[in-house]
Amino acid sequence: MKNRMTVGFSAISENEAFARNTVAAFCVALDPTVDQINDIKTAVSEAVTNCIVHAYSEQSEDNTVTIDTTIDGDTVHIVVSDSGIGIADIDSAMQPFFTTKPEQERSGMGFTVMESFMDTLTVTHNIPSGTVVSMTKTIRGADWKKKKL
Repeated sequence: MKNRMTVGFSAISENEAFARNTVAAFCVALDPTVDQINDIKTAVSEAVTNCIVHAYSEQSEDNTVTIDTTIDGDTVHIVVSDSGIGIADIDSAMQPFFTTKPEQERSGMGFTVMESFMDTLTVTHNIPSGTVVSMTKTIRGADWKKKKL
């Protein structure tokens, strides 16, 4: 049976912690290890921060981030999306150290971090604008750990 949660919020930095903690709390049902939950929190934090920093050229109450999280068996699927300006060149944006905001001393490691902490990462354009970051992670919970012992 699948379980699903969708949450939307204003694209402001104060909501980044809310986003990572909400997704982490939802994933507790899979009985993740501390490392697994920290991986998820880090990846969600990076995805949401990218939306907040890069998606919208001007601050507005209409700027939003949406996270759709699904648990299917032992796998969590996380989709973070915005309706901002989108990414002109996704291939370049996926390269380590690439940033469109060097004046803000951004490291350009967001997608690299997401990719290293999750099992899969896909970045696509949203229609008609914006970006969609899709990530998955398989959680080996307590039942699996007992079988390994």
